[in-house]
Amino acid sequence: MLNLYHEVCTECSKLITKRYSTSFSLGIRLFANELRSPIYAIYGFVRFADEIVDSFHSYDRAGLLTRFRQQTDEAIDEGISLNPVLHAFQLVVRQYSIDRHLIHSFLDSMEMDVHDLKYDQQLYKKYIYGSAEVVGLMCLKVFLNGDHKRYEALKDSAMSLGSAFQKINFLRDIKDDYQGKGRTYFPDVEMNNFDSEDKSAIEKDIEEDFKAGLIGINGLPKTARFGVFIAYIFYYHLFLKIRKSSYQTILEQRVRIKNRKKVYLLAKYSLKRQLNLF
Repeated sequence: MLNLYHEVCTECSKLITKRYSTSFSLGIRLFANELRSPIYAIYGFVRFADEIVDSFHSYDRAGLLTRFRQQTDEAIDEGISLNPVLHAFQLVVRQYSIDRHLIHSFLDSMEMDVHDLKYDQQLYKKYIYGSAEVVGLMCLKVFLNGDHKRYEALKDSAMSLGSAFQKINFLRDIKDDYQGKGRTYFPDVEMNNFDSEDKSAIEKDIEEDFKAGLIGINGLPKTARFGVFIAYIFYYHLFLKIRKSSYQTILEQRVRIKNRKKVYLLAKYSLKRQLNLF
């Protein structure tokens, strides 16, 4: 019956992923079957922690996040949790030997959101590392399943890809973050004077992350490569759309890629894959 509990908890994480992210859901479905549940579990964990700081404004977010951190450590130490998201996550942490430092760094970044800090370069890099780069490293642990030499070779690219995704999220959500939450992550940018020059500088930085991330994708095992590549394609097309938009546009509305565009891109690159065109 314990296996049934494991399965139910993993199904909860799968549901969370599907409800919160079309892009990642489609990408995960392209992984080999044995990789899907672990990645769902990682996404469920990071999604719920993010919800605490971004959505629970009428509650004691700091207190909730502290308890979530404590419960995470207890789940990993004890090998069980009555929180289905944490139970599914600890199974993955223990199976793939995910470093506790990665988990704590992620939660440290979530704590930074509770305090709505003003970001300089140092804090910005710390936040990007904890909120995005370490998530890429957690996933890389799963993809490589104990291949430490390959992990060391690909870790910088995995971090760059996570960084690119997060910075695009920042640009996409800049209106809601600033107007809705009074928050901005980009250092050396005064939102009252945000202009095309600021936008271009941020985009140049993202482009460099994308280039480094793509190199790493090519080094992934076949079980994971195409799924990660499709996530890359979705985000890169979002990036292109944002880059074509004026700075006024992204301050006024949330730029997004429609689901039918994602389906088209998936079909296009699936065909290219079948024809060995990349």
